[in-house]
Amino acid sequence: MGIELHRLSGGEILVYTLKREGIDYVFGVPGAELTPILDALHRIDSISFIHTRHEQAAANIADAYFRVSGRTAACMATVGPGAANLVSGVYPAYADGIPMVVITAQHQLWKSYPDHGSMQALDQYTLFKAVTKWNAVVNHISRIPEVTQRGIRVSYSGRMGPIHLDLPVDILFQEYNVDNLEQFIPSPKQYRAVYRPIGDIELIKKAARMLVEAELPLIHAGCGVLWSEAYEEIRLLAEYLSAPVTTSLAARGVLPEDHPLLLYPASPGALAAQNNADIVLLVGGRLGDIDFWGMPPGWGSLEDQKFIQIDIDPEMIALNRPVELAIVGDAKGTLKLLIEEVRRLSDKIDRDLSMYRGLTQEWEEDKIKEALKDYDGIHPMRAIYEIRRVFPRNAICVVDGGNVPVWAYYINRIYMPRSYLWAADSGHLGTGLPYAIGAKIAAPDRDVFLITGDGSLMFNIHELETAARLGLKINVFVLNDRAYGMIKGVQKLMFKKRYIGVDFHDVRYDKVAEAMGWVGIRVEEPEELSSAINNAYNMDSPVLLDIVTPMELSVEPPELSLLGAIWLEGCTPPER
Repeated sequence: MGIELHRLSGGEILVYTLKREGIDYVFGVPGAELTPILDALHRIDSISFIHTRHEQAAANIADAYFRVSGRTAACMATVGPGAANLVSGVYPAYADGIPMVVITAQHQLWKSYPDHGSMQALDQYTLFKAVTKWNAVVNHISRIPEVTQRGIRVSYSGRMGPIHLDLPVDILFQEYNVDNLEQFIPSPKQYRAVYRPIGDIELIKKAARMLVEAELPLIHAGCGVLWSEAYEEIRLLAEYLSAPVTTSLAARGVLPEDHPLLLYPASPGALAAQNNADIVLLVGGRLGDIDFWGMPPGWGSLEDQKFIQIDIDPEMIALNRPVELAIVGDAKGTLKLLIEEVRRLSDKIDRDLSMYRGLTQEWEEDKIKEALKDYDGIHPMRAIYEIRRVFPRNAICVVDGGNVPVWAYYINRIYMPRSYLWAADSGHLGTGLPYAIGAKIAAPDRDVFLITGDGSLMFNIHELETAARLGLKINVFVLNDRAYGMIKGVQKLMFKKRYIGVDFHDVRYDKVAEAMGWVGIRVEEPEELSSAINNAYNMDSPVLLDIVTPMELSVEPPELSLLGAIWLEGCTPPER
């Protein structure tokens, strides 16, 4: 970037700033107010603009791109309705701590904040404040690099998250004299810390001693381990201590799920170990509702079980359970020092953990037997079992829906970090197809498959055209029960089968896919399933399998009543 430039538009300055940050992609839907940015993206090398069919998908794709690659992307939308549509895609990233640069165009400064009576007027600053870590209105062309980089600094600090820039269109069209681009736009190392902080060494020494002296230490990993890329450190520490490892549902893949120390989340072996451990090392997680808030019956009592917590964000410390020792620091750097201290204090420790692993394996085998029974129709677990058998260990799995992620949880094993994509903390429907697109863009040499419900697919089914246009080889498997299955299941359990607003017409998703440039296949019989999945995997084109599952088999996963109890705690349905 060591070139001398003179007159640059606001759109050009923004694109040069994004380029300086190493951003490779901008996803979005074009709009008139965005044209200065679009033109700059067209003329300035190294950043690709990919247009989607809806703004939610643009944000979801940017979100997934980071989840797989660890690199930040940007998404953008035009003023008013475009910005409003973008919110639904930014929210899942905010909920899961995903950094991204969110760009909205705004009306001219002279008629915004407050609005002057313009068509499509919207207070975008206030709107995005609830779903971003930081946001700002850029009020002068010369401040574009400063404000953008201030936001990116916040995005990467502590618990990461998306940031939002609201850019008035007159500033994007305006021109500004720039004598030296490198001085005008500092490099990342010139304006922010590029290394994440490490925990206090004295506290790390105390943690090491507690772990070495524990009768049964347990390591519980959250998504912070993935974003910090601390999975190798988790493995080394667990193997040295012979400590069982559990993860949040969102952090699956931290260790391969056939590793002898890994216990599947919430499986019988995991719950037994979580209850029996006297010391728990919680890394990069906050123990939400699906983790039982870190409390019994999912965990040991406060009297008998002590927690050590490592987290980059001090606000996450002891959020839901008191801790004995709190260490604020990045997971990877802090765990490296912790491993050194553990090795200094003790030789490698051996423990017999076969009971816990045995409980988990027995539970999984029972689920596989259940999946392979003869049913009148295709059981959801049978479909998931056959799908997972075909794809290699390094394939990227995306799940979307209500009941579908629950069914997939039982027998869809994950073997690599950053290989499992699910809008975990938001539970946002419709993320699956855009996530699969973002994953394939981030890792073009890896197989990507999506298992989705029919209800969730319809939120963003138009993005089938985006994937076809981009030439992305993705496999989509739709478990088609013709309903919002999870809500229908809750109505069955709690409201005596009084169903309202949950049933669909039988849509031919295979034909919709064909109309958008995919190969579409409908599967209705169990004996057709295995060959159809194999054929889909071996095709060079993107393929959608419309797998018809009987409602009576799919509507009520075994854990649905437990999830209902967690989410509707304190809510008693009427007797009538």
